[in-house]
Amino acid sequence: MASKPLESELTSTGDRVRALLAVLTLTASWACSSEQVADSKSDFTHGYADSDGVNIHYATAGSGPLVVMIHGFPDYWYTWRKQMAGLQDKFQVVAIDQRGYNRSDSPAGEDNYAMSFLVADVAAVIRHFGQEKAIIVGHDWGGVVAWSFAFANPEMVGKLVVLNLPHPNSWIQSWSDNPDALAGTGYARAFVEGTPETPEVFFGYPMTPQTLSGWVSDEAATPKYVEAFERSDFNAMLAYYKQNYPRNWEADFQPGPMAPQLNVSTLVFHGLDDKALHSDGLNNTWDWIDADLTMVTVPGAGHFVQQDAADLVTSTMRWWLLARSP
Repeated sequence: MASKPLESELTSTGDRVRALLAVLTLTASWACSSEQVADSKSDFTHGYADSDGVNIHYATAGSGPLVVMIHGFPDYWYTWRKQMAGLQDKFQVVAIDQRGYNRSDSPAGEDNYAMSFLVADVAAVIRHFGQEKAIIVGHDWGGVVAWSFAFANPEMVGKLVVLNLPHPNSWIQSWSDNPDALAGTGYARAFVEGTPETPEVFFGYPMTPQTLSGWVSDEAATPKYVEAFERSDFNAMLAYYKQNYPRNWEADFQPGPMAPQLNVSTLVFHGLDDKALHSDGLNNTWDWIDADLTMVTVPGAGHFVQQDAADLVTSTMRWWLLARSP
């Protein structure tokens, strides 16, 4: 739910961002305007689901049980390209652009990014494909949405996969138990209190398509990310934080009600080099899941574990899902 790894996981961020800007200058002339086909194995079909008047863009491939994939910040559907390629022979994989991002609509007003609307968008996508339930996969803010969707609509969740976003109960508890876990959330205050025009709002940099793409290590993907963020709404991105992030820096901060027990088979991935979302947040996850729980920690991978350890995440996800298929 953070882009702190932009600063702390990718060596020297200042050098990386400056290098990125130089690369972008060279690649701008050939950057492809189409998002079609990111992997030689996959042709993705694009479309839109109507979520109470808000168009939610998706890319889809394959056939079989429905898998809905939800990206985080700053990201878009393309983050799942390797997982989509690895699952499409057994599943229909659908990766969405969350509202405010890339080709999805960006309704005006911060209130339109409250969690209830983000959850409703996922339900709309499932119904758009004529299904009553789906396997839900989420990373970062997509992980928050995935957990929240499962809590609110467990009957619509076949299985749950969450990447680098600990269970809300244990994540918030980790802020009290570990000062490092709390310190890692400091970036969120800048997002809540700032605006896209604040010069250093994004880890000491302005909020631009280029700086938002600074975490992307795949040079071939970088121009695509820049284009996606050029189409995105920066106010909407920050509205996720302004509307939904616990204000743990306030003196009178009190955690909200505990999330309910969840009786859904759950797979959790966590890149251990994530400095914003500390691995202590994984503690006691098993206390809140009444069904089987599988946890996979990945040394050497950072916040964007689905890209940092794409082969491991894809193969493990595939094995785990197939092992639980009828």
